[in-house]
Amino acid sequence: METGRFVDMIHRKRDGLVLEAEEIRGMIQKYTAGEIPDYQMSAMLMAVYFQGMTDEELTTFTLAMRDSGDVVDLSAIPGIKVDKHSTGGVGDKTTLIVAPIVAACGVPVAKMSGRGLGFTGGTLDKLESIPGFRVELAQEEFFRAICDNGISVIGQTGNLAPADKLLYALRDVTGTVNSIPLIASSIMSKKLAAGSDKILLDVTTGSGAFIKDIDGSRELAHRMVAIGKGAGKETAAMITSMEEPLGYAIGNSMEVKEAVETLQGKGPEDLKTVCLALAGMMLSLGKNISYDEGVLEAKQALDTGRAYEKLKEMTICQGGDVRYIENPELFESAEITGSVVAAEDGYLAAMNTEGIGVTAGLLGAGRETKESTIDFGAGIYMKKKLGDEVKKGDVIAELFTSEDTRLQRAKEYMQGCITICREKPEVPKLIVDIIR
Repeated sequence: METGRFVDMIHRKRDGLVLEAEEIRGMIQKYTAGEIPDYQMSAMLMAVYFQGMTDEELTTFTLAMRDSGDVVDLSAIPGIKVDKHSTGGVGDKTTLIVAPIVAACGVPVAKMSGRGLGFTGGTLDKLESIPGFRVELAQEEFFRAICDNGISVIGQTGNLAPADKLLYALRDVTGTVNSIPLIASSIMSKKLAAGSDKILLDVTTGSGAFIKDIDGSRELAHRMVAIGKGAGKETAAMITSMEEPLGYAIGNSMEVKEAVETLQGKGPEDLKTVCLALAGMMLSLGKNISYDEGVLEAKQALDTGRAYEKLKEMTICQGGDVRYIENPELFESAEITGSVVAAEDGYLAAMNTEGIGVTAGLLGAGRETKESTIDFGAGIYMKKKLGDEVKKGDVIAELFTSEDTRLQRAKEYMQGCITICREKPEVPKLIVDIIR
């Protein structure tokens, strides 16, 4: 592709015209090879930001990013493999619960997860808070674990969607991160490269979600489902509420402990509800049964303890100390503690959930850069949920950190994230919408 021709492409996209599939594929190939300069690709991203893309353009764009690197072949693993991706939130430890439930019901889970920047660690960091747990497995070992146990959660292997890494870095410094087509293509390029047969997307919405308004969340869900369809992969999306932290625990070891307790039948109701819904949809996709049948199977796997046993199997297989799964009280919280209390009588009416996530980061539960060290024991334990009645001085949250200097700043910050009113508020629905 000549530089002059790429300028013409920028002009046409800027003016709202549709790009041809061959042009889009050439653009991604040339940019990945370093043959299109960042300043020109920045202009194209800004044109997309303002003009959007058709479903056909977006599918071609996403598949070109998928094909810019390795595409995992899971065909050697028997059964229909279903992947899950969450757009993230505060207290989101669903993979730790959903994956064992689905595997216990006979649908293999071959999941590649990431590390987190910001509030807390990602799924890999949470798993690594289990002493000895290995998230870096060779492909042969990964496949053997799934064939033997039906489940394995590891870090990304190989060179998946390198074009996405390059484009995301450029979006981050050019003000084009919050473009729904670009978000959708970024997520789906990696999911399609990971090789599963079908995909479930957990699109969070609300104050703790990446996209906070329901219309934007629905648009993102629809665009990603359309990409999946265009790529020949059955894809479903579930929009779930993130108006408050999911469960009570926020922080790596604390979230693993809460996930284990949920698999033992003792977890918070909101976390259990969301996880059963997600697992039910994954089973619907993997077994070609109805969503309601999937939820029923998921509940049986949870209630009988089969899902809990599956987490133990995965932990042993990947070198983790299974005593922490059998006795979750072994997970230690950071030693320096403080409380956030109600400033007045009333009802807990609203939370700045993203701000609560920031508080967890201030305590040391997250990382600011890829090189930052996570304090596995740092975090927050919520004592109240939206709609709960509180008296002045009641503890709303307990904070945990390993550094005195972090505590006071975090307390002051989180105090501003809590809204109390005189009248009991309406509690948001947990499962907002399902898109297939």
